[in-house]
Amino acid sequence: MDTKVLYITAVAIAAISSGYYYYSGKGQKLEVDGAQSMTYSAEQIQLTQTDEEGNLYVRAKVDRLEQDMQKKTSKLENLNAEMYKDGKVDATFYAKQANGINDNEKVVLTNQVVAKKMLDQGQMQFETAELTAFPQTRELESQHQVVVTTPQAEFVSQGLKANLNTGQYDFFHIRGKYEP
Repeated sequence: MDTKVLYITAVAIAAISSGYYYYSGKGQKLEVDGAQSMTYSAEQIQLTQTDEEGNLYVRAKVDRLEQDMQKKTSKLENLNAEMYKDGKVDATFYAKQANGINDNEKVVLTNQVVAKKMLDQGQMQFETAELTAFPQTRELESQHQVVVTTPQAEFVSQGLKANLNTGQYDFFHIRGKYEP
């Protein structure tokens, strides 16, 4: 057999093998890219999260979670969450439904929303149909009617802006009673 024929056969086998490996790798990459657009779901979730120093930051229970990795959104059913500050519960949140946007940078709580902020002299409770929370900055806002209950007062506000870090609360068009 001539070496020229052997050389051409070896080059042909190498080309076929290279093409197979090249295209089989592309196919797997396409499968992985396709998997990123999938929606994942889980039930009976219990979450514990710490801050950068290792201190307890959030504990939450959720009956059902659906998460879209491509859109960076999540949908939660029956959310019960507690936010901690200095090792103590600082605020609690309950909602029948919550929708997380941009990897939960913004969370919109809906349907029987109850949020509580722990105070030195008791707690401040907010009840509303919809509440938007920004977990990283610990800010809340609502354009809906909010029933606010504190140890000294009970009133209705036509909206809310709150910063849980600073204790700054803005209420709009308030109606209610105050007992010092």
